[in-house]
Formats: sequence, C-alpha cells, structure tokens
Amino acid sequence: MGRIDDLDLSLRLSRDDYDQRLAAAQERLVQLRLTLGGQLGGELGPGLLLIFEGKDASGKGGAIKRVVERLDPRHYRVDSFAAPTPDEKRHNFLWRFAHRVPGQGGMVVFDRSWYGRVLVERVEGFATERQWRRAYDEIVRHEEMLAREELLIVKFWLHISDDEQAQRFEDREGDPLKRWKLTDEDWRNREKADQYREAAEEMFALTDHGLAPWVVVPAEQKRWARVAVIEHVIGHVEDGMRRWGMEVPDPLEG
Repeated sequence: MGRIDDLDLSLRLSRDDYDQRLAAAQERLVQLRLTLGGQLGGELGPGLLLIFEGKDASGKGGAIKRVVERLDPRHYRVDSFAAPTPDEKRHNFLWRFAHRVPGQGGMVVFDRSWYGRVLVERVEGFATERQWRRAYDEIVRHEEMLAREELLIVKFWLHISDDEQAQRFEDREGDPLKRWKLTDEDWRNREKADQYREAAEEMFALTDHGLAPWVVVPAEQKRWARVAVIEHVIGHVEDGMRRWGMEVPDPLEG
C-alpha cells in the first residue's frame, strides 16, 4: 500500500475548531517568519521554500492563501508554474526554478514545481522515460544541495477522492468567477487518474528524504487541509531552526 491508500479522507474540523486552530497557527507562523527574516532578533535564518503539488482541485490555492494570509506581503512570494515556455525547454528542467528559490531569510511558495517532470510530463509523454526516470535522482541531489545551503524545504501533496474532485469541478463550472480555473484538459486528466496516482506514489518513494520530506495531506475537507498544512509548516520550521542552531522562540501568550 502507498501513502495515498493510508490517507483518512474522513477527517473533519468543525467551524469553531477550524477558526481557533487557524488563528493560533497563523499567529505562530507570523512569529516564526519574522524570526527567520531577521525582523525579530536581527539574525537572518535559513530561507523557507514551500512546494505544493496535488490532484487538480485539491485546494492548493486555498491552502496557500491561508499560509500567507497574515504575513506581510513584503516577506514572501508565491510563484505559480505552468507549462514551460519554448525558451525554458532549451534548458535543463530545473533551470527555470533556480532563480525563484529564496535566499537566507526569504520565503517563497511554489504552486507546482520541478516535480512536474515526474508527474504531468511523465504521464502526458512530454518527457521521455529516460528523462523522467533520471529526474528522481537529479531532484533529490538538487534539494539536498539547497538544504545544505540553509534552505528549509517542505513539500505538500494535497489529495482528494475522485468523487470530491468531480463535485469541485462541477461547482467551478457553475460559478462564473471560478470557471476560469476549469479547462477541458482537467476533465480529460480524470481518465488518467490511475496513471497519476502511480506516478505520485513512485515520486513519494524516490524523492522523500530527510532534508525535504513529503507531507501527504487528506484534503477532502478544505478546513482540515488548510489547518494541517500550516501546522506542518510550523513544525518543520521549528525543527529546521534547531538544525541550524537557531533559538526557537516561545509562542506568544494570547
């Protein structure tokens, strides 16, 4: 059994629990972000890179929004990646991401990432089998190099059932302000759900490592997923600060 099979998609939070845990987690994240950025204490900490992958309509955008909601917009950047441009295709697949990675004290969120090589490019045939099989080791070595240069990397996979995905697609189709998110390609990709699942499981197995672990989040309920993501970020940041010899500040008293 893989990680997806082990997920409990029934996990839920009540509105009251969600509001309380979200507010507490966002406040703690602001404190840690200011500490890493040198605004509290004056010493720059490691950079922070959050990578979001997952099934279409799994709630990546909503989770990212809650992560950065309380942060000063000068203290983070969100980069979203689509298909590579013709110029980007002339380079190694990692090239277009390299200059987007934050330096010490910075924070960047990747909405999709270099893992497209072993997901959509693999399943849709945009990369040869030799290319995407080679990419696992290339990605791990790249991440290890970045992590040793004082970068904290947290990788999220948000997962929902096929039935929930279909419902969210239909909801988008019926909302004129969200219809732009849905394309014919999204519907076609559902026919390849098993191939994407197989690719994801192999990706977890071959690219999970101590310096950049995968966090697979059950996202059937958006409230649960959003809180789980922020709480995982907090835990990884605190662990990373200790690894780099930084003092982890005590939570603020509310």
